Amino acid sequence: MDISALLERGGVFYNIGGNSVSEVLGNLVEAISLPPSLTQDQLKKAVIEREELMPTAVGNGIALPHPRSPLLSDVKNQFITIAFLQRAIDWKALDGRPVQTLILIVSATPKTHLWTLSRISFLCQQETFRDLLEQRASKEELIAAIRTAEVAWK
Repeated sequence: MDISALLERGGVFYNIGGNSVSEVLGNLVEAISLPPSLTQDQLKKAVIEREELMPTAVGNGIALPHPRSPLLSDVKNQFITIAFLQRAIDWKALDGRPVQTLILIVSATPKTHLWTLSRISFLCQQETFRDLLEQRASKEELIAAIRTAEVAWK
């Protein structure tokens, strides 16, 4: 499974509103088209519970929300969603920067979750990818950048 394919499945959303972490996450989940085996309430509850354990902000205005445990039974339903917020939100990031971009990861197995999280973390360390996020690039631009990275990973 490629990160680009996961993003194609999950999509890119712009101007997700909310005044708190839980409100933003709730609004994002409501915008996503979920597989039939997963309800909005299940996903909202899981990502909010994970944030309550420890914030998923990774710095540079980015957070990687994800359920603590896999919620999907079929790896074909896994997805990544990138969301650009209407306004930056305090996410308790170690660097103190408010979050303006979310990369939601929803996986089917712990192994695929860790693999996906490691690849996304790598991308977020790349200045060129972070620049695309700061510019709120199009889905096509983001997928092209991810595909370039995927070629290097193989």
